[in-house]
Amino acid sequence: MTEYKTMKDLPSEEKPYEKFETRGAEALTDAELLAVLLRSGTRGSSSLDLARLLLSPEISGGGLLNLYHMSTRELMKLPGIGRVKAIQLKCLLELSRRIAKEPFRKELSFDSPKSIADYYMEDFRHAEQERMMILMLDTKGGFLGEAVISIGTVNASLVSPREIFLKALAFHAVSVIMLHNHPSGDPTPSEEDLLLTLRVSKAGEMIGIELLDHLVLGDRKYISFREQGFFDKN
Repeated sequence: MTEYKTMKDLPSEEKPYEKFETRGAEALTDAELLAVLLRSGTRGSSSLDLARLLLSPEISGGGLLNLYHMSTRELMKLPGIGRVKAIQLKCLLELSRRIAKEPFRKELSFDSPKSIADYYMEDFRHAEQERMMILMLDTKGGFLGEAVISIGTVNASLVSPREIFLKALAFHAVSVIMLHNHPSGDPTPSEEDLLLTLRVSKAGEMIGIELLDHLVLGDRKYISFREQGFFDKN
């Protein structure tokens, strides 16, 4: 296979811009799409070379999704990635996350665990640490706001019902929904998840703020405590 040192050396039909114009964006490889966005490489290497480096298993674990886990500082350590390119990449990833969420916005219903999971999945499924968020609702089930309560291991010893309900009271909420992720991708609740849900539910009963549900999010999968009948048993 012929090796090309720069983008100019590539045959016209293989240059990303020309390939886009003749065959459309869907014809471009992941590296070619990334090269178009990077725009330039470094001396001796093209933007395509730089894109291939970014997607290599040695750098990011391989593939576009793994770029989510690289910080701006980590990106800037790579040859050819300065402050501007690192920021561009992180903004591209954030834009892709928002685009992925957008189709589910109109379908979001706080009475439907699936619609909640669909909408918030992109916020959680790339996270490397567990993160607990609460959604706060008014007397008519209207959305008042959301708040991240904990980042790190989510369990009954580290997440206090007090933190949850102080935030809920600040929003004058009458009900809350808990969300947290399992970085493993498997949303099966742990014993700690069960204990935490029970503690928050009981504490909510005492102060008049109902815990409507607790959703555990994995990789495109979720478990709803409400759908599992947890609140009917306790």
